[in-house]
Amino acid sequence: MSTKVIPPEAIPDQGGYTVSIEGKDYLVMNDAMFTFYRRSMGEFSDFFLALRDEKKILGCRCTSCGIVRVPPFALRCPECNFAPTEMIEVEDTGTMIATPPITYFANSLFQKQVPFGRGRILLKGADTALSINCYTTRGILVPGLIQRGTEMKVVFQDERIGEITDIFCVPAAELTAEQIAKKGLLSSELDWERAVEPQLPERTAESRAGFEKNLHLLESLVAEMNECARARADIAGWSRVILVKSAGGNFIMEIAGEQLKIKPEFAAEPDFIIVCPDLEVLLDGLGYRGSLTQAIMKRDLWISKNSEFTTIFKLERMARSLARSKKE
Repeated sequence: MSTKVIPPEAIPDQGGYTVSIEGKDYLVMNDAMFTFYRRSMGEFSDFFLALRDEKKILGCRCTSCGIVRVPPFALRCPECNFAPTEMIEVEDTGTMIATPPITYFANSLFQKQVPFGRGRILLKGADTALSINCYTTRGILVPGLIQRGTEMKVVFQDERIGEITDIFCVPAAELTAEQIAKKGLLSSELDWERAVEPQLPERTAESRAGFEKNLHLLESLVAEMNECARARADIAGWSRVILVKSAGGNFIMEIAGEQLKIKPEFAAEPDFIIVCPDLEVLLDGLGYRGSLTQAIMKRDLWISKNSEFTTIFKLERMARSLARSKKE
């Protein structure tokens, strides 16, 4: 048998009375307020179950005024004297209503997702905006890439668990017409390797000479890092082959066996690419005189995969560890 949420004895009588405090009288009023609200334990709601099991985005539509709210948080419309609502499916394309802020640093719960934007997308068929993570398939997410008015497409994770992170969005301009039209587009169906690599200026004798000088300084710095136990611990268990391209030349940075190595040869299939027109930017970042993350945000340094920001963090931690060890 169902019972009332609020027992009768907990509901005060409507009206007013006075209370005397320190010789002064105060009026206390009891006004009636009614709220129709039901909640569930997250993944058990129809909205999250539809994301997980059906790759659909649901909203609730008022049967009186027709307004569609996404996500569907109301069983009755507060604008229409609590008229009932009904569940409907909305489109998975829409427009970003404001330029999303970008998170580069996050706690351990979201560390594997950075960098990501957090924006609000107005989906076609909806009247309220959905808060959602934003990514790009063209390399690293930097300020200005996604702005207010950018057309977006919602993409579903291949493995879904019934949470809001089961979906994210990318700019529709990065997709084919077939991908935009497809319902329930999966992350694995995106081409994450289509990063648009920045063009480097034509190589000159001057840029080559500067490259040789900075490469020698970089090799000396890396040798110091490899002698620092604290810095080596920052890359323990991590292995990457990174192709670094600059205006004066290319080289390989390899992370393996708690060592960071500089190699002159070219890698046909690196794990990712760093484009740094001015090698001093990379040198300053690894020397703890600058920030690699800040350089990426300013577009002075570019990496080919958004997911490899974890490697950038590890390189910055190595720089910080070496600087601290020198102070001690």
